[in-house]
Amino acid sequence: MTFSENNWFRGKNFSFPLGKKTYVMGILNVTPDSFSDGGKFFSYENALSHAQQMEAAGADIIDVGAWSTRPGSVRITVEEEIERLSCLPALCDRLSVPVSVDTFNVKTAAYALDCGAAIINDVSGKYNPAMAELVRANGCGYIVMHAPLAEAGTDMVYPNGVCADIDAFFTQMLEQLTAAGIDAAQICLDPGFGFSKNTQDNLDILQHLDTLKRDGVCLLSAPSRKRFLGDVAGIKEADKRDVATAAAGVISIQKGADMIRVHDVAGCMQAVRTADAIYRR
Repeated sequence: MTFSENNWFRGKNFSFPLGKKTYVMGILNVTPDSFSDGGKFFSYENALSHAQQMEAAGADIIDVGAWSTRPGSVRITVEEEIERLSCLPALCDRLSVPVSVDTFNVKTAAYALDCGAAIINDVSGKYNPAMAELVRANGCGYIVMHAPLAEAGTDMVYPNGVCADIDAFFTQMLEQLTAAGIDAAQICLDPGFGFSKNTQDNLDILQHLDTLKRDGVCLLSAPSRKRFLGDVAGIKEADKRDVATAAAGVISIQKGADMIRVHDVAGCMQAVRTADAIYRR
């Protein structure tokens, strides 16, 4: 795994050279019903404190989500989503690392960018011209995720294999986004572990993640505490899957991921630094 001066993930106020290290995105759920830590960081004070703890532990990005994508979760209004993100101005002001916001609503994304967020993590699984124009106009980072049904816990059948479907989606999204005036360095690709995929699909993605890597484009792996890890490790409780998450993270790094998204930043850093010492020497 090598570093090239032409390979970056860039946004409003950050520039991450790809290949030098693995970047860690810490998950901050400001929701009452997320699948593994619902309600723990719902309050303003708890959200800010946890974000600062993750930064101190080594997180390169804090990813804030205001609505749950767990199976059976209730969709909330855009207004409620924005209300839950009331901590954003303080987060962006007090943290020295970029803040990402996990949403598919253009209005929410615009609010987040106005608050100082540097990255939009779009979990819609679709190309949205209005979102693309917002990203272009703001010069922010943009994460696009493969999620054909845009909902966790809903499986699909992939006649040509899940990786072929993801590969085609990545190609199409890159073509559409760059045609809309977004630089490839602003884009990060996420294969969408757990979204419209069963356990075997997720294992296939992890095994063949290297086939989805594009030169000069950031690749994110986000299997943290997902159900498929519980299936293979025999652990029902989501918040007890951090060892399995660390193992999946190391495999992701070996397979070319530039970034991993995790709930337990402190616990994952040892695995990340050890993998980097081996695969990014």
